[in-house]
Amino acid sequence: MVGSTSRWIVLALAVLCGGSLAVLSQTAQIQVGPNERHVKPEINPQDNANRKLWVLDFKFKDPRLIKVDIPGRGQRVVWYLWYQVINNTGQQVTFIPDFELVTHDLKEPITLQDQILPTAQDAIALEEDKNGYYKIKNSVTISAEPIPPTLPKSVSRAVTGVAMWVDPNEINPDDDEVTKAAKKKRPKLAESNHYSIFVAGLSNGWSATDPVAPDKDPVIRRKTLQLVFQRVGDQYNMKSEEIRFRKHDWLYRASRVAVKLPLDDKKGKEKEKGKDKVIE
Repeated sequence: MVGSTSRWIVLALAVLCGGSLAVLSQTAQIQVGPNERHVKPEINPQDNANRKLWVLDFKFKDPRLIKVDIPGRGQRVVWYLWYQVINNTGQQVTFIPDFELVTHDLKEPITLQDQILPTAQDAIALEEDKNGYYKIKNSVTISAEPIPPTLPKSVSRAVTGVAMWVDPNEINPDDDEVTKAAKKKRPKLAESNHYSIFVAGLSNGWSATDPVAPDKDPVIRRKTLQLVFQRVGDQYNMKSEEIRFRKHDWLYRASRVAVKLPLDDKKGKEKEKGKDKVIE
């Protein structure tokens, strides 16, 4: 729920364009409620100075757990991240999110993409938005319409979403004995105490680096927000309040999204700087 605390922020994004310095700024009132954290856009060395780079503001609550009866899976623990995106770029942009949860402390790391779980989404809405004020969206529906820009000196126009994960290594009621035996040997998300959630889609920042042998194609990296968390307690009595936020970082991370590189130098679509090639 949005609280009464508010703060004014100024986003100043310096863009180097053809040797001249252009500063894009937007002032907006950001409402930060209880247990909410606000991550502002930050500049990276890999940011392409000649591209009209945009970055969305991101608000979130620490990940939470909820037990839900999921059709075909029985009662499962769903990990979820409540979040809001705020557009202070001065233009309409479309947020196509890619949430990835990665463990850091297991011998066999777990990497999970967020899922669309209607039953879990309904249960989460009852917990986080009983009156339906925020109209919480999932990772598909939030990209159906552009994120409206917040006008200068006006209250921020936040769009609310939720990312959800279910551990695929947990046993389902319909699993056969072979599958159950295999899953018992696999690491479980509940066993991890250190993990990150990577959020891509908050920016149109892309870069390309030299290919990694034996591949011949460049490695495409996407400007991504990393949220680092630690969970205290044990795996047998998991509670939402045991999940603690540690830090955040903006980085360029290898993307799962296929991108066709523009290779026409005459059109200024690709610029080589050292070993890095930056997509305009």
